Amino acid sequence: MPEAQQGTELVFLGLTFNPEVLGLWLQAVLTFAIFSFLWGDNRVYKFAEHVFVGISAGYGAVIVWQQAVLLLLVFKLWPQLSTKADATADYWVIIPGILGLLMLTRFMTKYDWLSRYPIAFIVGLYAGAGIAPTAQAFLLKQMGATMKPLIPGGDVGWWVAVSSLVVLVGVICTLTYFYFSRPHEGALGVSSKIGIWFLMVAFGAGFGNTVMARISLLIGRVEFLLYDWLPVWWPGAGL
Repeated sequence: MPEAQQGTELVFLGLTFNPEVLGLWLQAVLTFAIFSFLWGDNRVYKFAEHVFVGISAGYGAVIVWQQAVLLLLVFKLWPQLSTKADATADYWVIIPGILGLLMLTRFMTKYDWLSRYPIAFIVGLYAGAGIAPTAQAFLLKQMGATMKPLIPGGDVGWWVAVSSLVVLVGVICTLTYFYFSRPHEGALGVSSKIGIWFLMVAFGAGFGNTVMARISLLIGRVEFLLYDWLPVWWPGAGL
């Protein structure tokens, strides 16, 4: 533990540190440790990876304890422990509390079968609750996109009509590609080949979106190294 703290300076074992500068150096070292994987798997990368996983797991455990166990279980059973003056007891939380404890029996070979009950409850609950939003997001909206006007006029412009036609053709051709009751010959073969093109465009767009998300993370790290850490390490860099 630090012996004394004066302003922005931190004194530990007779040595003076600036917490902000120390934090910048720690971030930079870990960033370079992760980038070292570009030269192959190594111990430095593994160390940084383990640090990241360990900190993430510890942080997640603390969040679950504070926002789930304490807030939703302990303070509901013993409201006198809560800092809220209007806290009231709610003993119905005993049921999810018991289900949560049964999840821990997964680590006990003799009683691991008890964990099947909370797992079955969670899977059934989220499966049932997810049917409506999934149908709304992936089925009804897709059907609605194929029912838009195809002829320009009035409030429907040329671009809207062309876009609606492309969506309609893409849906029909893609569905015919997955129709295996007949050989893909003649008109069905042409339609299925067009469906392949639509599938490749969709997969390419999805892959490109994923790559751009990763590149944005890389840009964030490079900006940190150039504009936050480099001026501390090399004050005359001028960035």
